Amino acid sequence: MLKGLSLVAGEWLGSDQSFQNEPVSGAPDSFARGTPDMVNRACEAAEEAFWTYGYSSVADRAAFLNEVADQIDARGADITAMGMKETGLPEARLEGERGRTVGQLRLFADHIKSGVPLDHRHDPALPDRAPMPRPDLQLFQRPIGPVAVFGASNFPLAFSSAGGDTAAALAAGCPVVVKGHPAHPGIADLIAQAFEAAIKATGVHPGVFSQVQDGGHILGETLVNHPLIRAVGFTGSLRAGRALFDIAAARPEPIPFFGELGSTNPMFVLPSALTNRGDDIAKGWAGSLTMGAGQFCTNPGIAVLLEGDEAQQFAAAIGTALDDIPAQTMLTQGIAKAFGAGSAQFAKSADVTTVVRSDNPDRGAAPQLFATTASNWLSQDALQEEVFGPLGILVVAKDLKEMHAVAQSLQGQLTCTLHLDDADADVARSLVPILERKAGRILANGFPTGVEVCDSMVHSGPYPASTNFGATSVGTIAIRRFLRPVCYQNMPTDLLPTVTTPADLQ
Repeated sequence: MLKGLSLVAGEWLGSDQSFQNEPVSGAPDSFARGTPDMVNRACEAAEEAFWTYGYSSVADRAAFLNEVADQIDARGADITAMGMKETGLPEARLEGERGRTVGQLRLFADHIKSGVPLDHRHDPALPDRAPMPRPDLQLFQRPIGPVAVFGASNFPLAFSSAGGDTAAALAAGCPVVVKGHPAHPGIADLIAQAFEAAIKATGVHPGVFSQVQDGGHILGETLVNHPLIRAVGFTGSLRAGRALFDIAAARPEPIPFFGELGSTNPMFVLPSALTNRGDDIAKGWAGSLTMGAGQFCTNPGIAVLLEGDEAQQFAAAIGTALDDIPAQTMLTQGIAKAFGAGSAQFAKSADVTTVVRSDNPDRGAAPQLFATTASNWLSQDALQEEVFGPLGILVVAKDLKEMHAVAQSLQGQLTCTLHLDDADADVARSLVPILERKAGRILANGFPTGVEVCDSMVHSGPYPASTNFGATSVGTIAIRRFLRPVCYQNMPTDLLPTVTTPADLQ
C-alpha cells in the first residue's frame, strides 16, 4: 500500500501540493510533492546520522545492506506490479532488475567486510633513519559524509532509490538523501518503505536514508546546494546533469558530482568480421538496439564500417531484422515525445539516408535506422548526439583512415565495441589506443547492453559519458567515490580505524 509521502528521517511527510504518476494502464496514484524544507530536514538528519553510521563497524553496515535487500525482496510482487504500471517495462525485466539491485547490495556488504575499501597502507616508523627519522604513517579511506542521490528514469530500481549510488554510499558509511524520480514515484515509495523497515530492524539512525518525492527543479538545486551534502550521484540527461554539475562546482565549497549523462556507444565492425559474420552481427545489433525500447544507457546507437558490397548487405540485414521488431512502450510520455522529435531530426538531416522509418505510437517507440557517410557524420555534430530510444545510424567510411577519424572524433562514451575476426587483429590494434581514451569499457564481439555488477566493471567514461572519468557507478570500486584518504601519523592503535583480516571473516 502506497504512502504517497516523502520519508524523512523516519517520518512520512506530506505537503499542500500533489502530483500523479503516468500509468500505462489503470488509475493514476497521487503523491505529495517534496519541498525544500523536507530537503533541509533530511540533510540535517543525515549529518546527525553520520556521527554513528559513518563510524560503525563494517559488520553492522553489511547487516544493514543485507536487511535492505531482504526487505526489498519481501515486497517483490508489489514492486513488480507497480513497475509494470508506471513504466510499461515487462515483468521479467523488472524481476531481473530487482535481482540485480538486491544482488548489488549483498555484493557490497560482502566487499566491505573484506576490508578492501579501507585501502590500508602502513609505513612503519624508522626512528634510526639518517639524516632524519620517519614517523609511523598509516593510510585509510574514510567516508566523506551525507550523499545526495538522484533517481534515474530508465532503471527504477538499479539506478534509483536503492540503486548503485545509494548502495555504494551506504557501504562507504555515508548517509543518503534521495530525490525521487517523477517517472516512478510509486516504486520509490515502496523502496522507501523497505528502507524504513530495515532501519527499524537493525536500529541504525533513521537519518541514514531519506527520500523526498519530486518537487520540481528547485528541489534538486536545494539538495545539491545544501552545505551538509558532501557529494552527488546522478544518472540522467546531459542537460539536467550539466546544470546540477555546475551548481555543485559553483558552491562556496565545491563538491564532487558523479554524473552519468549519456552515450551513443559506437561499434566498429571490422572488414573480416563484416565479410564473415555481417548478417549475424546485424541481427545481434537489432536485438541490442531495441532491447527495453532502446532505453539503456549502453544502447549501441552507432555502427561504423567500411564501404562496399558487404556494407550494403549489412544495411539490408539490419533493416530486415528491425522491420520484424514492433513498437514498444516507453517509460514516460515525455521520453516518447523526445524520441519522436529526435527521429524526425535525423530523418531530415542533410545527406542522411533513411533505412527504417516507422511511425511512433502514443507513448511508444518503433525502431529507426539511418545511414550516412563518415565524412558527412564528421561534419554534422547533431548526428553524434544521443537519441534516447531504439534509433541507430550506420556510418560508412571509405577507408581505414576515415574509420580512424571517426574514432578520433568521438566524445566520451560509456562503451566502445570492436567486432573482429583474427584477420582484423592489426586494424583492431590500431583502434584500441584511441578507444581506450574515449570509453570506460571496450568490448570485443559482443553488445554493450547489460552491465555486470562485479569487481572489474567500469560504468563511466570521459565527459559527457560521465562527469568524473576516474570513477564508476557500477562495480565494487563505486564505493571509492564516497571515501577519501586520511593519513594517520604516530596514531595510537586504539584510535585507528579497525582493519578486517581474513581471520575475522571465518
